[in-house]
Amino acid sequence: MDEKIRVIVASGEIAKHFDRLNDNYYRYLEDLEPKNLNDDGPSGKRPPESSEQDTDEATFAKQLAHDLYKRAYNKEFSKLIIVADPETLGELRPVLHEEVKACLVAEIPKTLINAPTDEIARVIEASFDN
Repeated sequence: MDEKIRVIVASGEIAKHFDRLNDNYYRYLEDLEPKNLNDDGPSGKRPPESSEQDTDEATFAKQLAHDLYKRAYNKEFSKLIIVADPETLGELRPVLHEEVKACLVAEIPKTLINAPTDEIARVIEASFDN
């Protein structure tokens, strides 16, 4: 079976899907944006001091985790790399399904949501060189 490596570059407001085709080539697939934030709350309890933006970002992390589970279940990838700011990673980690965690090969705590694809590739490849 060919290795299918999915790369997710995320913030609390958007997630970009890429396929890693080789060390220097990442193919952009699509964006995932939050949906129905008022109807779909975050997982677990939120601290009372949480802002509406904090709650929206936690809800989006749950939506992203659900999206990744569906994609893992459908065998869209065999390995997963997540690049996200530390806060988004912190929201995402506890809501990832075990099937997704089994595919996870790297978490990179960096804010690269607006970075060009070649910079994203450079950061990911550098993380594997260490």
